[in-house]
Amino acid sequence: MKKIFLLTLLVTLAVSSCKPAGPKIMVDTAWGRQSPKTATAGAFYMFIRNAGLEEDKLIGAKSAACKTVELHESYQTPEGAMGMRRVTGDVIAIPPGATVELKVGGLHLMCIDKLQDFNSGAQIELTLRFEKSGDVPLTADIRE
Repeated sequence: MKKIFLLTLLVTLAVSSCKPAGPKIMVDTAWGRQSPKTATAGAFYMFIRNAGLEEDKLIGAKSAACKTVELHESYQTPEGAMGMRRVTGDVIAIPPGATVELKVGGLHLMCIDKLQDFNSGAQIELTLRFEKSGDVPLTADIRE
């Protein structure tokens, strides 16, 4: 009886350890730039880390402070000026074991049609939507 129990326990442990680990998303240092409500748009930046063994994809975001939140990137035009556009396919890949930085002059979240002031010291609630990890709520600090 004891041997059967131990054998069952060992088989269960072996099978459970063979299951592939999915993505494990962590968000750090989320922040946005201060701007008055009269400015119709605002931006959010952060570090998104995938500590898991599978890729995940950021596929959207939402906030009660914005009518719409879009995934954007900054780019340089052929004339040398800086521009901004939606990310192709509205997806940002988060590879396993990697950290993707959303930063000024690069990838970022764009708050379209702001519904409130972004005052320095304020905190804005955001929800990031991932393909595999689902919704990840967070708070972004507004800075100068």
